[in-house]
Amino acid sequence: MRSPTIRAETICLTGAVQVLRPPIDGLPFLRHDRAGELRLEPLPVTLTGGRIAAWEESPAELRIDASGCAIVPGFVDCHTHLPFAGWRAGEYERRVAGASYEEIAREGGGIAASAHALAEADDAEMLGQSRALAAEMLAWGTTAFETKSGYGLSAEGELRALRLAAELEALVDQATVSTALLAHAVPPGYTADSWIEEVEALVPRVAGETGASALDIYVESVAFSNRHLARFGDLARENGLSLRCHVEQFNTNRSVPVALAHGARSVDHLACLHPDDIGPLAGSECAAVLLPGAEFMADESLAPARELADAGAICALATDLNPGTSPLVAIPLVVGLAVRRYGWSAVEALLATTHNAAWVIGLHERLGSLEVGKSADILLLDVPIEQIPYRLGHNPVLAAFRAGELVHLRDDARPRLRS
Repeated sequence: MRSPTIRAETICLTGAVQVLRPPIDGLPFLRHDRAGELRLEPLPVTLTGGRIAAWEESPAELRIDASGCAIVPGFVDCHTHLPFAGWRAGEYERRVAGASYEEIAREGGGIAASAHALAEADDAEMLGQSRALAAEMLAWGTTAFETKSGYGLSAEGELRALRLAAELEALVDQATVSTALLAHAVPPGYTADSWIEEVEALVPRVAGETGASALDIYVESVAFSNRHLARFGDLARENGLSLRCHVEQFNTNRSVPVALAHGARSVDHLACLHPDDIGPLAGSECAAVLLPGAEFMADESLAPARELADAGAICALATDLNPGTSPLVAIPLVVGLAVRRYGWSAVEALLATTHNAAWVIGLHERLGSLEVGKSADILLLDVPIEQIPYRLGHNPVLAAFRAGELVHLRDDARPRLRS
């Protein structure tokens, strides 16, 4: 069952000590060297007809006392692996004991294990687990998220995952965007080259039969190469899809120049990014999607996040929610990890989980920043934003609005509502 919603044509929030707004309206993204220009102002907020209407008090059907609170855009999780089946806790124990991701993958674990779980689960099981996870994400403030295929490891398996992603969107309170991760691992019985040949025939079906808006590929020693990444760039362009890619996670493969040459929308992970690639990436409109939860859980290297931010890259953060390397649902936890481990400010981390994350998945014109006319996807937090990373593990979300509907309300926030 979907979360209960509270609907009112006009809603007014008053008394907030911080309302996070962009320096000017209409920006598709904000480069990270401009994060200090974000505005934090004590403003009333009026929502009408599902959109942000004004920065002033207005007559309203529902009034909310936001005294002492911060109001920020709903979090956008731009890199998850939903829908998936099952978990891989045993692999985590092995990694803690010293086994590498590559070692586990070559023994049939990793992505192959999740592919087996997907094949064994029926659609109801898949959707049930994913709906439950989406509800957890909403309670932590995620009002939009990306879904991916990637555990099908066959043409029909990938199409099934994308169809389930489309069904999931109708069952959750969040906005979702679907990505076809058609080159996640080399399926049994294929070489990397022969699987890419299979994918070439599959992509037109993906573009025509599913709601996927992007192609994705994993470039790594146990997966695919830069040559395959270049071919994916051509396939994305030929089929009207964005190009996204998992790169430089465990090894420095110099994939970023290839991704940039093929117009990638984002390059994700970057724990092993070559220093020479920071400048070109920062000068492009390709986002650097950083995944500090995966780095922490898998004991990876740290992405050069401070250097990317200072160079003016479009930086985004995400959970990388998946059953293997990052079983995390909470964006506030990711914010805390980014601040502590990257040396970022709370404002920089909030920019990366809202405005710039919306750019990554193509929702920036509708949501991701607080602007009059945009969808009223907003959060009421019980702390000022600088306390989000400081109180690591605390859930600051009192209330979440999606398109002006109150879709999540913490019990202790109910006294703040006035009709």
